[in-house]
Amino acid sequence: MRFKLLRRRLTISAPRMKVRSAMPWPLQWAAAAIVLGFCGAISLWAFELGKDLAGVDGGSGEEVAQLRDEVASLRRERDRIQSILNTSGSAITVERAAQERLATQIRHLEAENRTLREDLGFFEKLMPASGTESVAIRGLQAEVLSGTQLKWQVLVLQPVKNAPEFRGRLEVSFSGTLDGKPWMMQLPGGPQALQFRQYRRVEGMVDLPAQAVVKNVSARVVEGSTSRAVQSLSL
Repeated sequence: MRFKLLRRRLTISAPRMKVRSAMPWPLQWAAAAIVLGFCGAISLWAFELGKDLAGVDGGSGEEVAQLRDEVASLRRERDRIQSILNTSGSAITVERAAQERLATQIRHLEAENRTLREDLGFFEKLMPASGTESVAIRGLQAEVLSGTQLKWQVLVLQPVKNAPEFRGRLEVSFSGTLDGKPWMMQLPGGPQALQFRQYRRVEGMVDLPAQAVVKNVSARVVEGSTSRAVQSLSL
């Protein structure tokens, strides 16, 4: 009999068994809630302990806000000072440029002043003491640059103050020898028109015939049909 009971229990035909917990499920949920609460309390305690150990208290937020305000104020002050510096730098650059322009103008005026003084001294030497001449020729120059070219220059002036405008013409002639014979030549373009008040410089270049030897250059200022001034130069 015992053997049959044991075989029934160990074979497939054995009756089914159910394992049930000794604790009801409401008590299990309550126990789980207690454990979770306990764990949360421990975590909160650990967090507060960490804050105390790190020196972080409740006033840190206010200090951070105050520090942010100070940083913003310092940045605004920095921007204001930088703007002032930029404006000052621009003003200094403009002032330096103005000083350079003024120095250039001063040097230019000084050069013009020297030129005017030189011209004034030159004219004072050229003006005759009597001041009776209405038109005069000064500084007639001529130079043979090569065997067939000659450069000439002449200064015509009115040696009086507040002189009226002069209208006339300038005649320049060249004389010498050509192939051993007397030779003379006028300006190829004919007389040059003259129109000035105080003075005028006139110059030019002429081509000479081959074998020509220039010995004399003559300049004459003519007004209408009247000769006003004549000057000759021997080479």
